[in-house]
Amino acid sequence: MADYKTIRSSAGAQSEVIDSGLRAHMNKVYGTMSVGMLITALAAWAISGLATTTDPTYATAQMANGTLLTSLGSALYLSPLRWIVMLAPLGILFFGFGHVMRNSSAAAAQLLFFVFASLIGVSLSSIFIVYTSVSIVQTFLVTSIAFAGLSLWGYTTKRDISAWGAFLIMGVIGIIIASIINIFLGSPALMFAISIIGLLVFAGLTAYDTQNIKIQYLQHAHHGDQQWLDKSAIHGALSLYLDFLNMFQFLLLFMGNQE
Repeated sequence: MADYKTIRSSAGAQSEVIDSGLRAHMNKVYGTMSVGMLITALAAWAISGLATTTDPTYATAQMANGTLLTSLGSALYLSPLRWIVMLAPLGILFFGFGHVMRNSSAAAAQLLFFVFASLIGVSLSSIFIVYTSVSIVQTFLVTSIAFAGLSLWGYTTKRDISAWGAFLIMGVIGIIIASIINIFLGSPALMFAISIIGLLVFAGLTAYDTQNIKIQYLQHAHHGDQQWLDKSAIHGALSLYLDFLNMFQFLLLFMGNQE
């Protein structure tokens, strides 16, 4: 009986350690994601301020909604440089992160994530020109509430939603293809459909990615590889960051009031 009690006590202590480690791991994921989101917001707000002016003497161009652009704004939004600004984050996402995760330290991966978040901020800075600040803040708050609820459900649910992964990835690929096609078609109806589907897909990914982060930690925690766990937290933060960002963008199409 004593041996049984000892074993049960040892198992309970180990479970408590894993639970405590999981909470710390998830806090790091959410914390890193939040810092990245803050960097994106500050970069977007700062660049939009530098790119626009209310003084015609400093303006070099004017957008369709009447916003006056500085030389920086003209370069970012009207010149071929805008394509570099748009594609640079994708280059880091598809080519940079994988290499850094495999060959560099967790600190390097975290730095690259923050650089990526900054570039996303620059590429999204035009939303402060197109939409009113009030509608941007409102959309951000609604996205935050929805994200928190979906992520909490993904973390706490006993249901295995790993089977969602393949369907959600197919949905993302479909959204990308449809968005490229609509660049040439310019169809409002197709854009509306893309927005609805995109919102549903990234809502599902928020829950899926949260559960996946939790499962990966539980599967590898006993190995004690802190470097791997640190990189895993950064990868998880990147996944949830992209989920939040895409939900925000699709919601903004519905809730955003244009200037």
